[in-house]
Amino acid sequence: MTDKRVKEAIHAEVEVISGDDTQSNIALPSPIYPKFLYLIPIASRPFFPGQVQPIVLSGDYWQETIQKIGETDQKLVGLVYTNNIPAQETSPDDFSPIGCMGKILKPTKEEANIHFVCQGLERFRIRRWLSQTVPFLVEVEYPNVDDADISMNDTETRAYALSIISAVKELVQANPLYGEELKQALQYFSPNEPAPLTDFAVTLTTASGDDLQKVLETLPILKRMQRVFQLLNKEVEITKLHSEISKDVNTKINKRQRTFFLREQLKTIQKELGITKDDRKSDAEEFAKRLEKLQPPEPVAERIDDELKKLGFLEKGSQEYAVTRNYLDWMSSVPWGVYSEDKLGIKEAREILDHDHDGLDDVKERIIEFLAVGVYKKEVAGSIMLLVGPPGVGKTSIGHSVADAMGREFYRFSLGGMRDEAEIKGHRRTYIGSMPGKFVQALKEVKTANPVIMLDEIDKIGASYRGDPASALLEVLDPEQNADFLDHYLDLRVDLSKVLFICTANQLDTIPDPLLDRMEIIRLSGYITEEKLEIARNHLWPKALKRAGLKKGQLKISDAALKVLIEGYAREAGVRKTEKQLRKIVRKTVVKLLEEPEAKMSVSVKNLEKYLGKPFFRKESLITGVGVVTGLAWTALGGVTLAVEAAAVKRKAGGFKQTGQLGDVMRESAEIAYSFLLSNAKRYGVKADFYQSHLIHLHVPEGATPKDGPSAGITMTSALLSLGLGKKIKRNLAMTGELTLTGKVLPVGGIKEKVISAKRNNINELILPEANRGDVESLPDHIREGLTIHFASKYDQVAKILLSAFTETKA
Repeated sequence: MTDKRVKEAIHAEVEVISGDDTQSNIALPSPIYPKFLYLIPIASRPFFPGQVQPIVLSGDYWQETIQKIGETDQKLVGLVYTNNIPAQETSPDDFSPIGCMGKILKPTKEEANIHFVCQGLERFRIRRWLSQTVPFLVEVEYPNVDDADISMNDTETRAYALSIISAVKELVQANPLYGEELKQALQYFSPNEPAPLTDFAVTLTTASGDDLQKVLETLPILKRMQRVFQLLNKEVEITKLHSEISKDVNTKINKRQRTFFLREQLKTIQKELGITKDDRKSDAEEFAKRLEKLQPPEPVAERIDDELKKLGFLEKGSQEYAVTRNYLDWMSSVPWGVYSEDKLGIKEAREILDHDHDGLDDVKERIIEFLAVGVYKKEVAGSIMLLVGPPGVGKTSIGHSVADAMGREFYRFSLGGMRDEAEIKGHRRTYIGSMPGKFVQALKEVKTANPVIMLDEIDKIGASYRGDPASALLEVLDPEQNADFLDHYLDLRVDLSKVLFICTANQLDTIPDPLLDRMEIIRLSGYITEEKLEIARNHLWPKALKRAGLKKGQLKISDAALKVLIEGYAREAGVRKTEKQLRKIVRKTVVKLLEEPEAKMSVSVKNLEKYLGKPFFRKESLITGVGVVTGLAWTALGGVTLAVEAAAVKRKAGGFKQTGQLGDVMRESAEIAYSFLLSNAKRYGVKADFYQSHLIHLHVPEGATPKDGPSAGITMTSALLSLGLGKKIKRNLAMTGELTLTGKVLPVGGIKEKVISAKRNNINELILPEANRGDVESLPDHIREGLTIHFASKYDQVAKILLSAFTETKA
């Protein structure tokens, strides 16, 4: 619609209301409002009639709208609530059906914005849209919202009006933000004019925009007053509560200020009188100075005040003075209420973990998942992680990386060999030389109450007549209890709930079940050769050079030499031996550099033996033959391969013999294997009287090493089956799994370590329990690559695979 047509429509709405000249009373004209309005969206709170408030708009976006409004006769604009949608993003569907018409006063343009004051005049309802893009133009109607339909003698309306006035007065008195001008303005509102009173009162509340819009859209005055009165009562309650909180805070602040001023006055008086401070006052001031930076809980603050008073009365040379002073020293050194800010970024955490560690993708993913929960909650606390794996796989360094990723302080102490529970919970103050436990000491050292604390070697914790430290840890490592951890020395509750605990262990067998139940277990298995090569190249070699002060150009080592070093000198689950051999190379190089400072050396496969001597490990073929089967076993140092040998000695009575320093569990597995084959010999093609007419000797090599565990059942059975059939097995096949007397194959643990061990020994075909299929499928692709894995739930399936793997022997 053109501006001319808009003006014509506006003039068409004008009606002159006049009275009869012959009568004494003259009817005053009603306000004349336009039928068409340009709209401006209000995002935060709707505008009300009678309200005067400044408005700021984007000059580039709303310039045309303001110009159009300025060209109208009355300079009126429609202000409509859009429920927090930015003004530049609004569409006709975002506008509320009812808005407030207002008059623009004093428009100015400053920089890129338009500033003006708007005075609310009347409610309007949008009838239809004439322009659905900026500038928004609509046809409006003005609903009957005056008070003509309400009798001034209406008791209920008058009662609500008086109640609203009373609530507004109470709100103005309770809230210091309302000035004297607002109190005076309240005097101009009368219960005889409820509409302006109601609109004025609702603008004083902090209600949401949606609640205020409901009031604006409520046309019957009585219902509108009811809504406003509810909002006012809610606002008064909030203001009272805020006032009580402020009063309580101010009381505490005033008390502290009074104490501060009195102490300052005392210092000044002492200075004027020439009274010097003694050591007691110096100590007390030092402790008070420390506490100013802390936020101790109320029980702690009360205890410190009591101890400070006691310190002032004690003689400096007394034993009690030394005990009290030491206690205050510890109390003022604990970081009460001091927390470091967490860096909760998944991307940054992933980058740090990838930078610090090669491999361990599954472990890093578990840690990222753990941190992701903290990012979502905006807080990482109440969790205890347990990293389990062989020595040298990076458990401690992962703890450092987690602390770096979160931006927290890191503290580590070892629990190995700890036998006194006082190391955990502290000594009581009555003992000479008493001190707090390790956790309070950790907080004192890191100076924050939310560090990352690593409890190393938790599986090697001991017990003695002094107590059981493992039991003392139950309180510390329980997220439901450690918020009120009681240290015996402090004799006060210390909040450890914000501390992230990371424990490390080589095995789970020696950790008490109640303690293990409180921790989330993350397993770190050993590395394969390719992973070790990456770690040695990217981390261990640069670290060894840096420790010796060498530059990269002075000494180089080839990837082929690193691979030979790993396979021939450091065949282990972790990388600790690899690092030792690399340091040995660097040390020998430094000796030569002292003789020839300008020399540049490189280590290759050819000259590796010059630095390290003959390899400790050589490529050895697996033991093969009739009655020989390779098994897979788990140890605290990682997975290993284990040959099981069986031999038969002709004897009438038969019999069964076991050697190899087997434990009770392995002996039982051997007995079950022998009984199972004895009863099922014919079924698998073994002569019926073979086992009855021979003494069967079962042996596990390396007799000096104790062996035990439940995973050798099918291996022993297969060795006896090979012996009975007189056939030898393929050399590249290994297996693990426990067997029952009925022939069921039961699941075993340590699958990842065992698979890595098999791959390290060039075994490419495995037989595993069917119940362990999930463990295998969760392994990284680079570990499973090149392996043929069979799964068996019954020994019949194992025998079927073996029959295809057996070859006739010429013996």
